[in-house]
Amino acid sequence: MNFLFPTFLIGLAAIAIPIIIHLFNFRKYKKVYFTNVQFLKELKQESDSKSKLKEWLILAMRILAVMCLVFAFAQPFIPGKTKAVQGEKAISIYIDNSFSMESTNKKGTLLENAKDYAGEIVNTFNASDKFQLLTNDFEGKHQRFVSKEEFIEQLNEVKISSATRVLTDIIKRQQDFLQNSSSKNKRIFLLSDFQKNSSIINKEDIDTSIAISCIPIRSSEVSNVYIDSVWFETPVQQFETQQTIHAIIVNKSTRDIENGSLKLLINNVQVSLSSFNVSAGNKTDASMSFKVKAKGINKGVLKIEDYPITYDDNFYFSFNAQTTIHALVINGKETRTAGNFRSLMQDDSLFVYKENNEASIDYSLFAKTDIIVLNELGAITSGLTSELQKFVSNGGSLVIFPDKKPDLESYNTAFQNLQLPKIVKLDTVNTKAQSINFEQGLYEGVFDKIDQRMDLPRVLEHFEFTKTTNSNSQSLVLLQNGQPLISLNPLGSGKIYLFAIPSDEICSNLLKHALFVPTLIKMSILSLKPSPIYYKTAINEAIELSVESNFSDKPLHIMKDDKKVDIIPEHRLINNTTTVFTQNQITEAGHYEVVENGISIKDLAFNFDRKESDMNFMSSEDLQKQLDEKALKNISIITPDEKTLTNALQEVNDGKKLWKLFLILALVFLLSEILIIRLFKN
Repeated sequence: MNFLFPTFLIGLAAIAIPIIIHLFNFRKYKKVYFTNVQFLKELKQESDSKSKLKEWLILAMRILAVMCLVFAFAQPFIPGKTKAVQGEKAISIYIDNSFSMESTNKKGTLLENAKDYAGEIVNTFNASDKFQLLTNDFEGKHQRFVSKEEFIEQLNEVKISSATRVLTDIIKRQQDFLQNSSSKNKRIFLLSDFQKNSSIINKEDIDTSIAISCIPIRSSEVSNVYIDSVWFETPVQQFETQQTIHAIIVNKSTRDIENGSLKLLINNVQVSLSSFNVSAGNKTDASMSFKVKAKGINKGVLKIEDYPITYDDNFYFSFNAQTTIHALVINGKETRTAGNFRSLMQDDSLFVYKENNEASIDYSLFAKTDIIVLNELGAITSGLTSELQKFVSNGGSLVIFPDKKPDLESYNTAFQNLQLPKIVKLDTVNTKAQSINFEQGLYEGVFDKIDQRMDLPRVLEHFEFTKTTNSNSQSLVLLQNGQPLISLNPLGSGKIYLFAIPSDEICSNLLKHALFVPTLIKMSILSLKPSPIYYKTAINEAIELSVESNFSDKPLHIMKDDKKVDIIPEHRLINNTTTVFTQNQITEAGHYEVVENGISIKDLAFNFDRKESDMNFMSSEDLQKQLDEKALKNISIITPDEKTLTNALQEVNDGKKLWKLFLILALVFLLSEILIIRLFKN
């Protein structure tokens, strides 16, 4: 216990007054003589003991009354968690304006609660103190100190934002700002609902010399149902094809959802309607099918209905229904099957077909190609091997049909560098394919039904390979002797399909078999690098453009469909591909376009980050436990529900004042003295 005015404690000397009165009692007694005093002596002894007890109690009451009165004037208090420092104060106040603050309680939305509390905080300080307002947006206008009046003006402008921040990053930002102040009295206030996924505090990032107060703001009911993520079953969405889209719907509420409505709109037209059921605290996978009716860019949105948090009820996506696969076939000098590949790919709108001879390979095409087919090359040179390594490692797909009479030394050297099994010998025993691996995914959706007696390709001669060192290698089609006819070998982020046979009809009937076309088509489709169908707002997304920018004097633009948002992104040429970086500039969900010289070159869809949709919050006990575990004694928790925030702040700032208590005690002791005098009989 400390005293605000300790000099008043000199008044404790007044305690001597009742003591002196007690010691020097000047009342005189008159003697009366009786013949028999035996009874009177006993009565006198009993009266004296009662009188002394009464006098001692009166003395105690008087001393305690004087002491309490002196203490009341000295204004005792129990020190708060922050040390008061004389002079100007520097105060930084953080307002959580993330989407979760749209929740409500009896006072309105949590954001309005936070703004009201921030106003109360400011009013507890002096007019000479300086203030900083901080939100999740980290706006430039909030990077300076302002007066009380300016702070209130800025406070009124705070609105819900898509930006989210981790609590440690917020505190670091405030600390860095306050370090530039010359004030010795620095304070930080955090007004938030303290979601669990963003309320972790790192001890090493905390400046313990600055007092920090956490003010949790609670909603009346935690309830939210939202679309978490969306994806297609197939990597390619072609015109006039049937597509199935999946959505994960999460129920963060205390009630089960039955027959919830899920709508699918493509190009502003509703194409499907489905219902979903999801129990409280769980999630479900809802799927919908539709037919792609428009070529080129298709803009979609999935919709549900939920209240009061609505920002995550719409999920935007886009896809291109005119996807093309860039294929390059490199033919050997002696091959007789170049026409088979040409007839399969050249006239198909799905392919952009290129063809090289092994004697004149254009390596510049590799960067623009999705799948490369090596068709019976006599030898694989070291230069070609190096380029193929780079191509596959960067995500490309490579298909290899070995030559009938290959240069084994060059082949095995190349295979070793590509982490493929080496060729051992040519087996000329007639056999046929025995089984297909349907679990891997290459043949998924190729057959309407699986018949174990289906006719598979005949093989007249094939190559045997050593066991591969690539642990991820998989056999896709097996021969009757257990050797692989087709194997898949991952390398980097790409894949290599190795055939054990040349493409020539002398070795197999594969190229004339019904299995050949779907096999090569599916390999080509799987070679595509899946283009994201949506991106996130308020982060730095790196977006690869499918077309090259000419880097003209006019910059690229990313524009929202309604033209209300127009930003100029950073863009760079990386691995011969133009990549744009949003640099946190996209803050609104919806459909956008990348525009160059007034021409749209790519469509984009952006959605708000769903971290704010997770309605799990830290209670005051959870926060305190975290602070205790990390021994962060400079951080306190103020719960405005228990008392008015102003009183709670004064208690934290100035400590708990006790002068009223001591004044009441002084009156109690004086009243007790009166009662003792009147009711205590001698």
